Formats: sequence, C-alpha cells, structure tokens
Amino acid sequence: MYAALGDVASACAAFASLPDHDVVAWTALIGAHADAGELDEAFALFEEMQESGVRPDVISWNTLVSGFARNGDLGAALHLFDKMRLRGVEPGVNSWNCIISGCVQNALYDEAMGIFHEMCESKVPDSVTLASILPACAGLQALRIGKQLHSYVLRHGIKLNVYIGASLISMYSECREFDYARVVFSSIEEEKNVTVWNELIQLYIREGRMDKAWEAYNLMQEDGLEPDIVTYNSFIAEYARAGQKEQAYELFSGMVDMGLKPNVVSMNALICGLYQHGLYTDALDAFRYMQCSGDGKAKSWKFLDNSSPIKPTGTTITGVLSLLTDLKLDRLGKEVHCYALKNGLTSNIFVSSKLVDLYGKTGDMTSAANVFQKIENKNVVTWNSLLAAYKHNRKPEVTLKLFGEVLESNLHPNLVTVQIALLSCGMTMALGYGRELHSYITKCWSGGYPTTLACALMDMYGKCGNIEDARLVFECTVPKDIAVWNAMMSCYLLHRMPRDVIDLFNCLEQSNIQPDPITFILLLSACKQEGLLEEAQSYFYNMENVYGIKPTLKHYTCMVDIMGSAGLLVESLTLIQKMPLEPDACLWSTVLRACKMHSNLEVGVKAAKALFELEPDNTSNYMVLSNIYADTGLWESTEAVRDAMAEQGLYVERQCSWLHHGTTVHPFEAGDLLHPAIDAILSTWKDLTIRMEQSGYSPRDTEPYCNVEVDPFSCHHTEKIAVCYGLISTNDNEPIRISKNFRMCMECHSSIKFISRDKNRQILVSDGCTYHHFRDGTCSCGDAW
Repeated sequence: MYAALGDVASACAAFASLPDHDVVAWTALIGAHADAGELDEAFALFEEMQESGVRPDVISWNTLVSGFARNGDLGAALHLFDKMRLRGVEPGVNSWNCIISGCVQNALYDEAMGIFHEMCESKVPDSVTLASILPACAGLQALRIGKQLHSYVLRHGIKLNVYIGASLISMYSECREFDYARVVFSSIEEEKNVTVWNELIQLYIREGRMDKAWEAYNLMQEDGLEPDIVTYNSFIAEYARAGQKEQAYELFSGMVDMGLKPNVVSMNALICGLYQHGLYTDALDAFRYMQCSGDGKAKSWKFLDNSSPIKPTGTTITGVLSLLTDLKLDRLGKEVHCYALKNGLTSNIFVSSKLVDLYGKTGDMTSAANVFQKIENKNVVTWNSLLAAYKHNRKPEVTLKLFGEVLESNLHPNLVTVQIALLSCGMTMALGYGRELHSYITKCWSGGYPTTLACALMDMYGKCGNIEDARLVFECTVPKDIAVWNAMMSCYLLHRMPRDVIDLFNCLEQSNIQPDPITFILLLSACKQEGLLEEAQSYFYNMENVYGIKPTLKHYTCMVDIMGSAGLLVESLTLIQKMPLEPDACLWSTVLRACKMHSNLEVGVKAAKALFELEPDNTSNYMVLSNIYADTGLWESTEAVRDAMAEQGLYVERQCSWLHHGTTVHPFEAGDLLHPAIDAILSTWKDLTIRMEQSGYSPRDTEPYCNVEVDPFSCHHTEKIAVCYGLISTNDNEPIRISKNFRMCMECHSSIKFISRDKNRQILVSDGCTYHHFRDGTCSCGDAW
C-alpha cells in the first residue's frame, strides 16, 4: 500500500516488518524507490533480492525497466530489457508497454516509435500499447502512422474504450485533424469519462474555438460529470497563452469554488502561458510566489491564499529556465540553479538539460560543461543540450566530436541530435562528415526520413558547397512541404543564385502548396542579390493582397535592405516611419550597413544612435560606425567610437577560420601562431606573395580600421593562413574548404581569387555572410557580398 502511495520510508518500514520477503514484497519495495526516482537504490534492491535467493519474475523486471524508462534513462531500461531475456524471462506485452510508456512520458517519441516497431515483430499490441504509442504519433506529428493504428483498432475489432479513444482524439487534435477527432469522440463505445471530455475541450481550444470549448464544458456537466483540475488547467493555459491573464486568474477562483485545489500543474500552465505571450514579469511573479509559498514566507497572492503551498517542481524550474534563457538573464538563471540545488531538483534530467542550455545560450560554456558532467544518468536530451550549446557558441568542431561520443555510447541519437550534427557540419563545411551522417540517416530511417531531416541535409550540402546534392535531396523528398521548398530556395540564395530562387518560387506557385512568410523573406532577399527593386516591391505587396500574408518586421527589413543597396537611404527611412511596426535592432543594423556601403554619415549616425539604445553591448554596431567615420576620413571620430567601446568593456570577437579536411577540422585563431605547421604555412604565403608581385597583382585596399598603413601582402587574416595550410595538406585535385566567423575583407577575397588561378585549385569559403566558390580566378559571389 505504502509503495503505491509513493511513501518510500513507510514502504521500507513495512518491508522490514515482514517475517518473509517473497518476490511480491521485493517488487513492491523496488517499485517504491523507482517511482520516487531513486534508481540506484531500486537497482541495488533488485540485485539484493537475487542474492537472497528470490528469483525475479516478469513483474519484477517490468517494475525496474519501467522505473528507468519513466525517469528518462532509456539506455539503462533497454539494457535491463535485454538482460531479462538473457536470464530466460520472456518479456510479455506489458514489458514492452513499460518501455514505450516511459519513453512517451519523457517525450522520447522517436525512441518510443522504434521500440513499438521492434515489439510488433514478435508480439501483438494490446489496447494499452495502442493508448501508449498514440501520444508519440502526436508528438512526432506522425498522422499517417496514427491513422494506421486507428485502422488497426477497427480491423481487429478492438473495443474503442475511453483510453484508446482519448489518445486518438489527442493525436488527431494535435495533428490538427479536428473533424477526425470529433468522429472518434462520437464513436467511443462506452460511457465517456472526464478524460475523454477533457480531450474534446482541448480539441476546441487548439482549434481556437473557446465558445465551443465552454459549450463542451457545460455538456460534460449535463452528462453527470464534474470538471476536474485538468479541465481547468486547460483553460488556464490557453487564457495565459493569449495574454488574458485576468481570465486565467479568475479560473483559479472558480476551481476553489468547485472544491478543487489548484496544483503545481495549474501554476506551471499559468507560468508557461504567460511566458509564451511575452508577459515575463507576470510569469516570474508567479514563480516567486511558488518559491516563497514553499518556504512558508508568501503572503496571499492575487487569487491564492497560503493555506496550501504549491512548491515548484522540475517542470516549473524547466519552464522558468526557458524564460530566462530566452531573455539571456544569466544572473537570475544562477539564482534558480541555486534554488534547484537546495531543493534537490537538479537530479531531474530535464532541469539539468535546461541548465546546460541556459549556460550555453548565455556564453558560459564552463558552467554548461560542469552541469553536464554532474548528471549521473545522461540521456539523449542531455547530450542534445550540450551539443547545441557548443554549436551556439561557434564551436561546431567540438559538437561533431561529442556526437561521435554519443554514437560510441549506448544511447541512440534522435532526430534533434542528428539535426544539430548536420548544422554543425554546415558551419564547419565538413562535407565528408556530412556524407557519413547522410548514410547514417538512411540506415536509421530506412522507410524514409522526415522532412525536417531533409531540410537539414539540404542546408548541410548547401553550406558545404555541394548545391547538386542539395538539389538531389530536394527532388527525392516526397511529399514536399513548404519547409522543403524554403530549404532549397535558401541554398540557392546562399550560393548567390537569385534567378534559381525566383524560378523555384514560380514552380511552387504551380503546386498545391501555399508559400509562407519565410518564402517571401527568401524571395525578397533574392531580389536584393539581383538588384530587382521593382520586382521586390511587387512581391512585397502581393504577399498580403494575393496570399493573405501580413508583412512582418523581417519583410520590412528586406525591403529596407533592397532600397539601401540601391542607395535609396532617405526613402528607406520614410518606409520605416510609415510601417505599422516598431523597428528593431536588425532593421537599424541593415540601414547602418547600407550607410557603410554608400558612405552616408548623416543617416548612419541616426541608425547607430537607435542601435546603441537597443543593443548597447553589440560590438558590431560600433565597428560599422567606426568604419563609416574612417571611410570619410574622420579619424578622430573613429578613435572616439573605439574609446567608447573600451570604456564599456566591449571588445571585438577574435577572428577564426576553420579548414575542413575529411572529418578533421583545423582551427586558426587570429594572433595564434602555435599551429604545428606554422613555419610551412608562412613559407607558403611568402612564396605566394612573390608570385603575386611578379605577376603584377595589385592588392585591394584593406578596409580602414585605424589611421595606419597595413601591408596588403601580410598574412594577417586567418582565412589566408587556412588557405596556405590547405595547399600543403590536401591533394591537388581536392577542393579546399574553409569557414570563418567574420565577413571576408576585400583584400583576402582578391588574393584568394589569385591563388585559385595560380594554383589551379577550387577554394570554398563560407564567411557567415556569403558562400564563396573560388575557381580560375573568379568567385561565385560576383565580387558582391
């Protein structure tokens, strides 16, 4: 009894009081510890049971396996599952259900689906299996598989009970097939319970029909059922997401009037909803109340008294950390980290993973790595957080190295893991590694991989300079959704192939797929590359008039960029003044870059002033303004901007280039001459400069950073060092692939064009701004980037 109630201490006492310990008693005690998340203790008891001469039965094994799976340690759960079979205990359907259910509870939907397919090879799914796997279909938006499972239920005469029915309604609802969901609701063969009604209410909420949701609420009561706390939590979450916080607060009072006590899920729904709507202060106020109420220090707050304190759980902490991560509030994040440590919440795998994410997104990789190392039962979600953190901090080579460690462990990379690895391949132009990943994907998703991976593959091939393979992935992806079309258009845009972008858009118009806002961002960017001002204006106005897509700030930014490139800076300011949106930093930085291009100091100072208010810590804005002053010969103003940066403690990020050879990445940081081959590199550059001078090569002016002379033949930028190392470390017929974290200067661009012709080599450089393909003394960017 105590084990079932989750009271570990009482369960231990009851176990100790028994004269004999049979397999039932041992299993109950193991289950109590597993339910409490005390997996090490549960496993130790399982071993002790066998040492005492009691042989575990299939229920004992299921209890332990289920405990590890529910707590997110899928690797250990699968290991125990295999061990069970080796010990001669045949897993039943319930055994498989335990693992599937545990995976779903931890949002490991890919893993759940894989285990379900494996189960179907030897066992016949029962109603529990179907009710357990359908949420995975919802999580993966796998509507086709969900429909197949529904057909399986109908074909095999499985009773459409409230459990399967509720899962089907939820699956169809999350996949936005609302009519199917309503049909299922009407087809349930037994008396509907509150859970089924709650799913119908949630269906209408997802559909945006709050009137119908409240109608279902009333019909449920007419059916003799009282709404439960889940019912109210659904409404609270929706009103909070919509920013209607007063209505959400009133629902708490309504709950109390119904004799229900708001629980931690109610508060989590409120906090997450307010956060999603951008009401960050209100969300943090709610969290502060929970913190204080748990310590007995809170006063009555808005709609709650302090008679029943609601302490934050791991889910609460995860939601608050997400908020702080988005706002880059690392100091408050550390406070929440301390609270989690104090209250024993860091053992929650999702809290720890979100802490890794927080520190990674705020640039504190030391803390991110420390949190990761202290996690005892690392799962794929934890690894994903660390991989994404290194990628975010421009260390994609570390991400790829860690991905190799994931493969060597007992964990199975999921869709997110592979996406992060593919993005890292694109960042580092690691084509060889990317091809290996493509083979891995084909093997793991033998029945066809999802469109999200197809998009990631196209992005990888595009950034690695292989537009042909990107197009091949595009052609082979069936069916194509708008994300796939956008991904291919993005590849063309990266390679400065604007006409191909426009041609592809014309093909899209002939299909049955509607363009989305991202499509028009890509289309307008293509017009900018080609200098098509009139065409861009036509697309911009057709967005809303023809396709019903309201222009966002990003679309206005594209138009400002196009006008700025054409030198229409005053006109671009007029557009900014007339648009119905408040300009952001991205828009003003677009104006500032255009001012740099046309040496327009007057408009540039206006844009810089706005940027310094919006982004006081962004060094690039200061650098662009400094260069505008330098372009116009105002050296004192240039130095004044530099001094202002120093006073605020702002420093320019160090330049870094990466040479990619096979699956190996060679980094080159500015000022770092410790590379083992540095002498050979400098010798190669010296030979090149001699050939440049002999051939009459005329160096381009270096961009002015200060009022001093810079030797144009010096090897002072990292891409030159990387090119030289590529010349001495790769085969003559092999392209040299380089990526860097700064836009190429004119002199580096010009000298690499010379090298490509002089050495008869293809050199590919991705500078975060444009993809450059140097061949025979020319560049694919057409000297415009």
